[in-house]
Amino acid sequence: MHIQQNSCIESSEHAGMKTNYKLPRALIVALIIGGLAAVGLAPNAIADTQAQSIEEVLRAMQGERREVSRENQEREDRFRREQATQEQELARLRREVTAAEQEATRLENLRNQLDRELEELRVQLAERQGEFGELFGVARAAAADLNENLSDSLISTQLRGRGEPLSRMAQSASLPTIEELEYLWFTMLQEASEQAKVVRYQAPVVRGDNQSAQESVVRIGPFAAFTDQGFLVPREGTLRYLVRQPGGGAVRAARDVYNFQGAGVTRGMIDPSRGALLGMVVETPNMQERIAQGRGIGYAIIVVAIFGVLLALFRWLMLSITAMRVRAQMRSSTPSKGNPLGRIMMAFEENRKEDLETLQMRLDDAVLRELPRLESGLNVVKVLAAVAPLMGLLGTVIGMIVTFQAITLFGTGDPKLMAGGISQALVTTVLGLIAAIPLLLLHAFASGTARRLGQVLEQQALSLVADPESENL
Repeated sequence: MHIQQNSCIESSEHAGMKTNYKLPRALIVALIIGGLAAVGLAPNAIADTQAQSIEEVLRAMQGERREVSRENQEREDRFRREQATQEQELARLRREVTAAEQEATRLENLRNQLDRELEELRVQLAERQGEFGELFGVARAAAADLNENLSDSLISTQLRGRGEPLSRMAQSASLPTIEELEYLWFTMLQEASEQAKVVRYQAPVVRGDNQSAQESVVRIGPFAAFTDQGFLVPREGTLRYLVRQPGGGAVRAARDVYNFQGAGVTRGMIDPSRGALLGMVVETPNMQERIAQGRGIGYAIIVVAIFGVLLALFRWLMLSITAMRVRAQMRSSTPSKGNPLGRIMMAFEENRKEDLETLQMRLDDAVLRELPRLESGLNVVKVLAAVAPLMGLLGTVIGMIVTFQAITLFGTGDPKLMAGGISQALVTTVLGLIAAIPLLLLHAFASGTARRLGQVLEQQALSLVADPESENL
C-alpha cells in the first residue's frame, strides 16, 4: 500500500515536473488531506481517502495534460498554416516586384529609344524645312503682334472673337497650316479696311455704376467711339465710359457726330493715339483735385485770397462811388454830408469868418480827417498780397519735407511715393502767386483812386481858401 502510494506520488511529481502550472491544484488537495488528518480522522480512513484523492488528482492531471497538449498541437498547426500562407504572399510580392522592375526597365529603354527617334525626327524636320522655318517663325510673331493690337482695338468691340485663332497660332509649336496663314492675312486686311470706316452698331456698354446695357455706338475707325453721353474706351473687350469726359467742347462735338443724319460733313474729335490721350484725361487732375493737393495750406491761401479780393473790390467800388459824388459836389454850390468834399465845404462855411491862417488850418484838418476814410482797408489788402506768397512758400517747404521723408523711408525707386509732397510744394506756390497777383493789382487800382480823391480834396480846399467868394467850385 505504501509502495503504491509512493509510486503514485512519484508519478504525480513526474507529471508536475512536465506541467509546472498544474502543481498548485495538487498542493491544494494535499493541504485538504492534511487538514482532515489534523482534525482527528482515523488512520485507516485517512489512508483510504488519501489513496483515492491521489488517483483522482492523477487522472485529472493526465486529462488536463492531454487537453493542453491538444491545444498546443492545434496552435502549432495554425502557426504552420499561417507561416505557409505568409511565405506564399511574400513569394507573390517578390514576383510582382520583379515584374514591376522589369516593366520599369522596359519603359525606360522605350523612352530612351523614343527620345532618340524624336531627336532624329527634329533634325530631319529642320533639314526639310530649310528657310520655311524662319518664315513660319515670322508668321507666328506677326500673329502675336496682331493679336495684341486686336485686344485693345475699338474694332474688336464690334467684330468679336478674332483673336482666338491668332493666339493659338502664336503659341503653337507646330507649323501653321494654310488655313491659319489665310486667316492671318484676312484679319490684317479686315483691320486695315475697318480703320477707314465710320459705323454705328449695337454693343454692350458698362456705365459708371458698373451695369452693362446695350447701346448704339458710333465708331470712327480705331480712333474714337462714343454715344450721345460721351466717349468710350475698350477694356478687356468691353466698352466703358471714361471716368472723366474731356472738356473743351469735345463731348459736344461727339454728340453732334452721333446725331448727324443725311449727307454732308460734321466736325468731330478723334484720338490718334487710339485711346492713350483719352486715358490721360482721366489721370489729369481737375481744378478741385489740384487745389486738394495743396492740403491745409492751399485752402488757407484760397481763404486769404477770397477775403482780400472781396475787400479790395469793395473798397474800390466805394472809392469809385465816392469819386462820383465828389465830382457831383464840384458841380454844386450846396454842400452835402454824403461826400468828403461836401463835408470840407461845410467846414469852410463854419469857419469862413476866421482869419486866413486859421481857416487854412481848419480845412487841412478836415482834409486829413477824410483821408483815413478813403484809405480804409487798403493796408489790409496790401498785407494780404504780401502774406499770400509767403504762405505758398510755407506750403512749398512743408511739401519738400514730406518728399524727403518719403525718400528716407522708401528710397527713390517709386516716384509715386514722392508725388504727394511735390504736388503740395508746387500747388501751394502757384496758389500763393495766384492770390498775390490780383491782390496787388486791386490794391494798386484802389490806392490810385484814393490818392486821386485826396489830391482833389486838397485842391478844392486850397481853391476855397484862395477864392472864398467863388460860387463855382
